[in-house]
Amino acid sequence: MKRQVTNSGFNPKAILSGKKWQFLQKLVFGLCFVLASLLIFNTITLISASSKPVDAFFVLGGSIRREIYVAKLAKQYPKIPILISRGSKDPCIWLIFQKEAASQIQNVWLEKCADSTFGNFYYGIPILHHWKVHKVKMITSPTHLPRAKWMAQILFGARGIWVETEVVREQGVPGNQESWLKTGLDVTRSLLWAGLSPIIQPQCSSVIKLAEVEMDIWQRRGFKCERQGAVTSDQ
Repeated sequence: MKRQVTNSGFNPKAILSGKKWQFLQKLVFGLCFVLASLLIFNTITLISASSKPVDAFFVLGGSIRREIYVAKLAKQYPKIPILISRGSKDPCIWLIFQKEAASQIQNVWLEKCADSTFGNFYYGIPILHHWKVHKVKMITSPTHLPRAKWMAQILFGARGIWVETEVVREQGVPGNQESWLKTGLDVTRSLLWAGLSPIIQPQCSSVIKLAEVEMDIWQRRGFKCERQGAVTSDQ
């Protein structure tokens, strides 16, 4: 009767798989340590930023009443820069500031790349980060909530920027309609983008100062503003 020979000693495959497993454990531990460190650092940065004064106004486009509101704020806080993301037509915003806060026109920038609420943050946050903003006041309307607020907390928070939300009431029937599906999709997209935004910083190719709006060209071309703005092209 032949004895069955079993190799219970050296097993290269078992040793190799063991090394791979150890490497994988170290890799996962290292990634968790880095992520935890970044989270702690970002939390400390946010807590610190929350106690600082607001150093930028960020207006989500969608209603001319938001631009009227921020123009009035500009008179109270003349040193704070203003970024309006895809707002009303350029000449309409110019006329609003000319009426409400003419001396602050030099302190207003218009970002015109965004085509959605997510786009407002996608293109706006890199600009505010370049301005070295630590605390921003975001101006929107009730029809944007809670979606815009949650997106702002996620995306601004990922860049260490504390955000406060200022809600401006609209008049009439708003064009924007919120839904839980839209909110869920945008919040999910924001969570995914939050991890990439510190690495990938999109640049908007259409950012101008309000003072550079060529009103003579717009007046020759003709334009209309929202009735709520109480401004016309012949002003």
